[in-house]
Amino acid sequence: MNVRHEAPAGLTRNQALVYGALAGADGPLSAYAILEELHDKGFRAPLQVYRALDKLVATGIVHRLESLNAFVACRQPDDDGHETIVFTICETCGKVTEATDDKLARDLGEIVSGAGFLLRKSTVELRGVCRNCRQM
Repeated sequence: MNVRHEAPAGLTRNQALVYGALAGADGPLSAYAILEELHDKGFRAPLQVYRALDKLVATGIVHRLESLNAFVACRQPDDDGHETIVFTICETCGKVTEATDDKLARDLGEIVSGAGFLLRKSTVELRGVCRNCRQM
């Protein structure tokens, strides 16, 4: 599940370390798990992690999984669209996959446009059991 080992250019030291922890993780990490992992690198307070995460999420290279209260590095960093992101979350092994879907983005936009709402971004989290876990 590793994404990339190098942090994108232009990040602060803390942002790069947090991104590196997420990019090298085997699954989603909570802010406190990141704090624990980066303790030896000088992280002492949750606020350090949350500030870095806020910036990384704002730039789109990290995503927050609301249902897990956890974070993952973007699996499609070269995809500028990111209007609609779909995550599948295995409830057995914890594996998370990320996909974008233009048709789903259009469909969601049409659904909300009737209410006079302009959709800018949506995140869909689908929970279930992955193929590997189903075969066990």
